[in-house]
Amino acid sequence: MNPSSHRIGFISTRFAGTDGVSLETQKWATVFERLGHQCFYFAGDCDRSANQSHVVPEAFYRHPEIDKLNQQAYSGSWTVTKEAREAHPEIASLQKDFFSIYIRPPQMTQRVTELKEYLKKHLYEFARRFELEILVIENAVTIPLNLPLGLAITEFIAETGYPTIAHHHDFHWERQRFQVNCVNDYLAAAFPPTLPSIRHVVINSIQAQQIASRYGVTSRVIPNVMDFDTPPPPPDEYTQSVRADFGIGDGEYFFLQPTRVIQRKGIEHAIELMRRLDLPAKLIISHASGDEGNDYEQRVREYAHLLDVTVRFESDQVQDYRGTTKDGQKIYTLGDIYPHADMVTYPSSIEGFGNAFLEAVYYKRLILVNNYSIYEVDIKPKGFHTLWFDGYISTSTLEAVRRLLKNREQAEEWADINYQLAKRYFSFTLLERRLEAVLADCLGYQG
Repeated sequence: MNPSSHRIGFISTRFAGTDGVSLETQKWATVFERLGHQCFYFAGDCDRSANQSHVVPEAFYRHPEIDKLNQQAYSGSWTVTKEAREAHPEIASLQKDFFSIYIRPPQMTQRVTELKEYLKKHLYEFARRFELEILVIENAVTIPLNLPLGLAITEFIAETGYPTIAHHHDFHWERQRFQVNCVNDYLAAAFPPTLPSIRHVVINSIQAQQIASRYGVTSRVIPNVMDFDTPPPPPDEYTQSVRADFGIGDGEYFFLQPTRVIQRKGIEHAIELMRRLDLPAKLIISHASGDEGNDYEQRVREYAHLLDVTVRFESDQVQDYRGTTKDGQKIYTLGDIYPHADMVTYPSSIEGFGNAFLEAVYYKRLILVNNYSIYEVDIKPKGFHTLWFDGYISTSTLEAVRRLLKNREQAEEWADINYQLAKRYFSFTLLERRLEAVLADCLGYQG
């Protein structure tokens, strides 16, 4: 065996589908394997090869038991407080003001502890089974959607001293839903943990500042990347029917929203843009609502109807692999449909980094982007040419969009500039250099 080759264990709640964590994990694994390492996976939901994976259903953040814990932890509900009060009859009459929305029922603590021990046992089994040398924790000690898993990982590392890279995507302080909770002690202990064998990696510079000021922890910034050293193949014959299949007629513009239908994606801005442009166009949304409920999707549908804008939800026909739907329609990949879009809309209010932005650059599309904080700090200063707005669609934004849609030569020039910038700042080459450095630090040698 190559002495510089290592067995790396990735750990998360899910390695499946097209969420940002799963996509970036695949890119890291690809680069690690290019460097001669072997990769293995621990998760509650996993689409990797069975002989490389250790699947424990309770590690998935939508497992019924974990769902129940999350509802208790972050509901901010007096029902939870009532359960906690009733569990302490011996002191309930002594100090009524002691009971607040921030306390938790003891049976919840007990269940978290039981699941933590169960998952920790499986982590030991995972390490033994694949003879792991290094761990990479993908967001599981970052966003507290599986409290027992985060605690189990933290205790496992504390007990073993495993060299660990904690790859952080979304911290709890970046999401409003986690601000009122009854688990602050768990968040302080494990989200993120501060142990000597852990090296922290964040995806943007604002996170690096925050983790330093909150925890006194240094971190490396490794942004999301794409393989810009390998341009996408030209569209083939299979994709020539994309526009027709999505109902886009001759003379109509194809606007693509390549995200899930969730509130922070700000899809109503794209709908407003189309209404105010007053050009023949359709908005195609490529992904479903996912696991955050359907309320926002219903709001998007109603808003589009109110403004008389045609929006098509095409998640059935846009999947990870080509194929055919149950009713015989073609299934396309995102890579199939990007080249046919006239414009990519990316009006998110919050993003950890921005995978859809990089994808649009990779496929050389015109991009409309909201000036979300990470874009403003880490992406725009690199010199990218985009159409952008600052929280709302202004008249100047509308004029710029109209001008670029009708000036294909300038749009292509912008696309070429953006591609070269992304190749410089967000390529696999950059990822490889930075992973080599963090791995060397993790293992205690200079590469």
